[in-house]
Amino acid sequence: MTTDLLTSAGAHTKKIDPELVRRCIEPGATTPEAMTISEAGRAIAREIVGDNGPEDRIRQRCVVATGDPAIKDLLVFGNDPVKAGVGAISAGATIYTDIRMVKAGIIKKGHKCQIECVLDMEGAQELAQKLGITRTSAGFLTAAQDIENSIIVIGNAPSAAITVSRMVEYGIRPVMIVAVPVGFVNAAESKEKISKIDIPSITCTGTRGGTPVAVACINEMIIMSGNV
Repeated sequence: MTTDLLTSAGAHTKKIDPELVRRCIEPGATTPEAMTISEAGRAIAREIVGDNGPEDRIRQRCVVATGDPAIKDLLVFGNDPVKAGVGAISAGATIYTDIRMVKAGIIKKGHKCQIECVLDMEGAQELAQKLGITRTSAGFLTAAQDIENSIIVIGNAPSAAITVSRMVEYGIRPVMIVAVPVGFVNAAESKEKISKIDIPSITCTGTRGGTPVAVACINEMIIMSGNV
């Protein structure tokens, strides 16, 4: 606990318990207890999934993130995506996400990648209104000139995955795509479209997926890049 943190907190709250501040600024698996819990969960996932290479490491993390052993059998790896993703992360490729929750969940340390949410792209809101399309689709269209050689991570929006698949068919080439949107409307179809294009990709079959899966995939690749 530092005086600066207490002073900063005190500037916003007249009375503050130092113990409360300490607890609030020390989340995550940084304490011995938290690390023990994390490793115990990973050990269970290794038993469920196996441990036969980088794809299994991603399956393990997704099992831990979802608490669902079945997710291991739903993940689809196309065109050696782990190698492509780890290489792009090591090179500092920009990561584009469909929603802010995915952006928030991505590890920020141990790499030089800029992380952008397409909802925040300048002009995306106006384009969505003009064309009558979703904001995530408009965001990826707005970012079209910058997506070349980037990593795309989609955890929520099937419309975004469909748009990205069409952008690739048009000739725009991201380095790799994680696309695991969740839901009953267009989710399965959108992931199938991504899995069939000639870009390295991680998808999953059916209606499952979501932010925890997307974040698990990209974070495990960040860890594999060797700097976390």
